[in-house]
Amino acid sequence: MHDAAFAADPQQVYDRLRAHAPAGPVELAPGTDATLVVGHETALRVLQNTELFARDARRWKALNEGRIGMDNPVLPMMAYRPNCLFTDGAVHLRLRKAVVDSLARLNITRIRRDVEPIADYLLDQFSERGRADLLNDYAKLLPLLLFNKLFGCPADIGDTLTTAMSAIFDGKDALRANEDLTACLMELIALKRRSPGDDVTSWLIQHPAGLTDEELKDQLALLMGAGIEPERNLIGNAMVLLLSGTGGRQSGMLIEEALDHVLWNQTPIANYAAHYPVQDVDLGGHVAEANTPVVISFAGANSDPALAEARRTHSKGAHLAWGAGPHACPAKDPAQVIAITAIERLLNALPDLTLAVPEKDLQWRPGPFHRALVALPVTFSPTPATRMAAALQNRAAAPGAQQPLPSSAPVRQEPVRKKGFWSSFLDIFRV
Repeated sequence: MHDAAFAADPQQVYDRLRAHAPAGPVELAPGTDATLVVGHETALRVLQNTELFARDARRWKALNEGRIGMDNPVLPMMAYRPNCLFTDGAVHLRLRKAVVDSLARLNITRIRRDVEPIADYLLDQFSERGRADLLNDYAKLLPLLLFNKLFGCPADIGDTLTTAMSAIFDGKDALRANEDLTACLMELIALKRRSPGDDVTSWLIQHPAGLTDEELKDQLALLMGAGIEPERNLIGNAMVLLLSGTGGRQSGMLIEEALDHVLWNQTPIANYAAHYPVQDVDLGGHVAEANTPVVISFAGANSDPALAEARRTHSKGAHLAWGAGPHACPAKDPAQVIAITAIERLLNALPDLTLAVPEKDLQWRPGPFHRALVALPVTFSPTPATRMAAALQNRAAAPGAQQPLPSSAPVRQEPVRKKGFWSSFLDIFRV
């Protein structure tokens, strides 16, 4: 599941496994074996049976025996962290409640209000060129910047967070990037303990669960990781569909319909949710040994022939793109609002967007867990980069808008440093 052939056509692997059993052996990375569940009913059985299938990766036999090196490429996604994804029982319930309650304070109006200026800012970066890579110029950066806003990040912390998360996802010096991420999250937590704001970080700190700084850091890292990569792929994969000749805007497809199609057929996180059986277990003819990874193929389960009718009608309740059971994604509604808003903003600003290469020539990024494009090149009629200026003008004209006060005090010269996307955004649009 780690080579170019799998990236190009993962469905052939799911179909080959399913021909023998609803689960079967796979290699996630060189020398890293696992069981992949491709049957829908079997996937639900694993996801919902917390007594037989644990999420705590400290059970991983091969890792404990030293057969998985610390430089293994899947380790950042599978190694134990004390967050609500890798814990069980009472610990999981406590951590998850803090996360769910904090996310519940984000309403649709606020999310749209936060996404729109970020989308406008990113559009202004490339709209005059007449060409762009929608994945790396837009779909990747928008959720990164949005999480800076939702977490209440000041400029310097936000720049580090954006750079570190990008490096982790791109596999560039992941060890150093993880150190940078940890340091800036701890700095953010210390700041929010001193000066809480109207943001997810402060809400987590204030939650009755009483999370420690280490627990806060790990929940924030989980939210970043679980939000950014899937969101990037949801936006990117939906844009391919909307711009293609087979089901795009020419056929009148709505954005919501495109997202449903992607969740069923190009599932953004295709394979994940590693479980560790507490004993040997028979999964429909394939025996998964105790304390070995059992990975759920959300994409494989979604393509199970048993769901043919639900898939044909794009029934929202049947697919497993959001997971199921006690570890199901707690942010599916915000995730869809973010994607819809981002795509609406893009299509309204650049109505003649066209794929710059034939759809069949688009490349998919290798890796066992995601369904992600390498790039999404497009062309369009160049338009002026004035969207942020218009937003600022509207904001200044709003009733009660505060204007900066003139100052006669001398301006202190700060050392010049290279600005990142987040600090540059804040310089233009103070939110």
